[in-house]
Amino acid sequence: MSNKSMAELLFPDVQQLPADIFSQYPKRNLSSSAMVTRFAPSPTGSLNIGGLYATLISERLAHQSNGVFFLRIEDTDKKREIEGSMENIINSLAYAGIDFDEGPVLSGGEKGTYGPYKQSSRIQIYKVFIKHLVRNGLAYPCFCDADDLQKIRISQQNLKVTTGYYGEWAKHRDISFDQAKEEMVNGKPFVIRLKSPGSSERRITYHDLVKGPIEFPENDQDIVIMKTDGLPTYHFAHAIDDYLMGTTHVIRGDEWLSSVPIHLQLFEFLGFKTPEYGHIAPIMKQVGASKRKFSKRKDLDGTAEFYKEQGYPGIAISEYFMNLINSSFEEWRMAKPHKSFKDFSISTNKMNASGALFDMDKLNDISKDVISRLTGSQVFDHIYTWSKKFDPEFYTVIGENEEYTVNILNIGRTTDKPRKDYSKWSDVKQLIAFFYDELFEKDIQSGYKVPANVTVKAAKEIVRGFIKTYKFNNEKDAWFHGIKELALELGYAKDMKQYKASPDNFKGHVGDVAMVIRVALTNRTNTPDLFDIMKIMGEKRVLLRMRRFLGESI
Repeated sequence: MSNKSMAELLFPDVQQLPADIFSQYPKRNLSSSAMVTRFAPSPTGSLNIGGLYATLISERLAHQSNGVFFLRIEDTDKKREIEGSMENIINSLAYAGIDFDEGPVLSGGEKGTYGPYKQSSRIQIYKVFIKHLVRNGLAYPCFCDADDLQKIRISQQNLKVTTGYYGEWAKHRDISFDQAKEEMVNGKPFVIRLKSPGSSERRITYHDLVKGPIEFPENDQDIVIMKTDGLPTYHFAHAIDDYLMGTTHVIRGDEWLSSVPIHLQLFEFLGFKTPEYGHIAPIMKQVGASKRKFSKRKDLDGTAEFYKEQGYPGIAISEYFMNLINSSFEEWRMAKPHKSFKDFSISTNKMNASGALFDMDKLNDISKDVISRLTGSQVFDHIYTWSKKFDPEFYTVIGENEEYTVNILNIGRTTDKPRKDYSKWSDVKQLIAFFYDELFEKDIQSGYKVPANVTVKAAKEIVRGFIKTYKFNNEKDAWFHGIKELALELGYAKDMKQYKASPDNFKGHVGDVAMVIRVALTNRTNTPDLFDIMKIMGEKRVLLRMRRFLGESI
């Protein structure tokens, strides 16, 4: 019987031909230099930072070339699928500022005309092409079960030959129509295998976008392209989807490098133009003296969700990744501090082929730079959004004091060299909590942090003197002059130079006086400018804090 009969036996319900499918996916109307890239994750948990890194590369290549970047969910392995994973992936991309042009959206629908963008909705499309390969004698049904495959493996091991299903070891490669029909009548499960003409003795040459020219043995294995449940394997599905969706460039982890001979052969069998592949090394984690890949199971800091929970701005993660993608980005950023990172053009041939080490200190520095470029209002909006989910107490406090909070966040932010206090949103509460009376009251329950070189009696004397002389409307110079006058009056040197000249003549210096006032006001020894703090708190709150320190009723 002919291959056509075999194809009808295996797929009697599949009536469409490849030409019917091609008509639904016209060639994209883009310039010859435009790239079409994709991110195609499996919904098996939180998006890891390695996936986020590869995705940023794909998105940048597409959009800097005026091309298209799309999201495709490879969800044919239902056993491994974790509920909520697709939503996590979409939210993680949005968090990092990675915009996709086509793909599933949170509302449950899709955007774009080259879908469906979930592989589970494309099963019939795959079967059209699988049937086409069987019809042309390029694929066949295999009824081997696990025991059959194990026997083949043992025989190969005894003969010390390459293991696998190929050549003379592929027992169903030339199965007849009648044999196949009999097995099906008996209810025997089957897979569909590609009939590879390859030989491991032949070599193929391939040019990787990142690693350059690479040579491989040709694929000689009759790989499975459809599983017993009727679902395609990753190898087959990605080839169909990438062709129909017009993918021109694929960036993926180098664990897929060994699959290149299979993928090149698949595209050749299908008569499709092969996309260009670029394989990137995994991001490494320092553990003691050694380095290793991030583990989804072991490393909480290996997922995008971790950095979102910690409050790192998503743009800071992307800026950090840009440094890993092309080292020249750092110099560009220094020269163009106010430009969007998306104005920098990345290049695959300038990427590091070896695994980059994830440097938390570097990330923190970049994040501080990113936050320092924002206005107080912008910082407030970010913190308000973040704290709603991750710090409800702080969310309530700042929500009830929005204008006050914006003024706090603007301290040191309007200068040419803005303060860089915050590396993430979770830092903010601890650094500014003293501004809010309810949080300040909690803090002083365990007592005030009066400097060790000042007695409690002396500290209260300073605070009483400050209350008497404090004038809220004074400008900064006049305000500080008043602090100096108070210091001299109470027996403290007006400056450090005077104190060092004759330390035995003074109780201390003006810095000690200012420190006591700082502690009474904030219960901190390290804060932004004291004058600025008082201006934002207002006269009433400043005086209430001073009296609170003295233990007076307020």
